[in-house]
Amino acid sequence: MKNILKILGGILGVLAALILLLALSIPLAGIGSQERLEAVTNVSIPGLNGGPDVRAYVAKPAGAGPFPVVIMIHEFFGLNAAITSMADGLSEAGYMVVAPDTFRGSTSSWIPRAIYQVSTNDPQQVNADLDSVYAWIESQPEADAARIGIAGFCYGGRVSLLYSLHNNGIAATVVFYGSSETDPEVLKNLPGPVLGIFGGADASIPLEEVSALENGLKTAGIPHEITVYDDQPHAFMTNMDEIRADSIKSQAWEQMLAFLDANLKNAPSTRSGQSIAYQPGFDWDYYAMLVFEHAFGTASHGH
Repeated sequence: MKNILKILGGILGVLAALILLLALSIPLAGIGSQERLEAVTNVSIPGLNGGPDVRAYVAKPAGAGPFPVVIMIHEFFGLNAAITSMADGLSEAGYMVVAPDTFRGSTSSWIPRAIYQVSTNDPQQVNADLDSVYAWIESQPEADAARIGIAGFCYGGRVSLLYSLHNNGIAATVVFYGSSETDPEVLKNLPGPVLGIFGGADASIPLEEVSALENGLKTAGIPHEITVYDDQPHAFMTNMDEIRADSIKSQAWEQMLAFLDANLKNAPSTRSGQSIAYQPGFDWDYYAMLVFEHAFGTASHGH
């Protein structure tokens, strides 16, 4: 019996040490964030109403504007070179792209730190920072202020949808494998069409949820395209070089370009929808599955 207790005590001690190390790793993984952001940002956007400035990466097409604009929202790792490469890629198609840091100075490739970044990030704070970004875009002579859309990946996909509910000036919304709202009474307030792109092998977003989003948008009367790419994992749009080299990723990218061309670049500057004060709770189930996907599942290919 004493031996069993010793073994159990040893196991508990090891678990406690691992938990402590994991907890300590979260702040340690944040060290160097400022330097990492310096390397991938080129603009500091003034904050509205006394809010902090928002650091961002801005990519502009060649030639004279005004250009349609896409606000590009990063994954839960934060703003990084993968996102800025896609901003550059989209600018080559004739869009001015603004990729802001929505974590106010934090970026990391360490999954526990990424979850910390998301779980401690107030959605109202994110919307306030994006309001600053939106107002700055409206002031830029190269920007077509009547044609501003938003696109995001993973965490950023959900942020894109929520910001479109917050700001009815958004002309078009692109969601890459983001946890979605499915209630038609909420979705009916979206100001413009929605493109949703998901991976068929993504365990963090069940196909039932994708279908619920599509049905919710249909019931709400919101124009939409929802596509599931079979056998693709979560976070399959990795960076611009890999997108260009892979036929499926290229297909998804081209689908986004066609959607933006039809609903942003060449669309009339009219909006519908009513901005709402919508504050959903933190989706712990989704982020728990997201941790598994990035650590052990289909998305672990990117680490």
